Amino acid sequence: MEDNTVKQDEVKNEKEKSFEQKAEDTNKKNKHKKISHEKDELLKANLELKEKVLRISAEMQNMRKRYDLDMANFYKYEGFELIEKLLPVIDNFERAMAIKIEGADKYLSGFKMIYENLLDILKAKGVVEIEVVNKEFDPNIMHAVMTEKHDDIDNNIVLECMQKGYMYNDRLIRPAMVKVNEKENN
Repeated sequence: MEDNTVKQDEVKNEKEKSFEQKAEDTNKKNKHKKISHEKDELLKANLELKEKVLRISAEMQNMRKRYDLDMANFYKYEGFELIEKLLPVIDNFERAMAIKIEGADKYLSGFKMIYENLLDILKAKGVVEIEVVNKEFDPNIMHAVMTEKHDDIDNNIVLECMQKGYMYNDRLIRPAMVKVNEKENN
């Protein structure tokens, strides 16, 4: 009987060990699943963070490019407002030099020197006069303030410049005011 009891105890111990082993295996599997799930979540979060870093990096590069372009334009057109304000002064010098008064030659030669110095400075900064006389009318750089009719000249040809126009680098400072030919329709 004692043998039977020992065998029953052994069977019972084996069942308990088997149950404990199964429970331990289940715990290991659950832990492995949990770790695998956490690993997948961490990999997913890592990928999201990498994408976010790439987006932020691209945004920073775009901001830098915009900043560089803005700074280049700032330096390219630096002084635009000052030049715009100097143009009426140049116009006044041209009007003063056009007046012919007896005994004013010395003053006019002084005006001419100042005028030429101003033009040289503006030319060095990239300001150029727009050539318009005998050119076809271009509404992008010219304002037609008068028209005349000449049959011997093509239609839309500039006859006279009433006020000079100027470009600063590739930007229009002031359009030229012009008189344009308008042919009569036959």
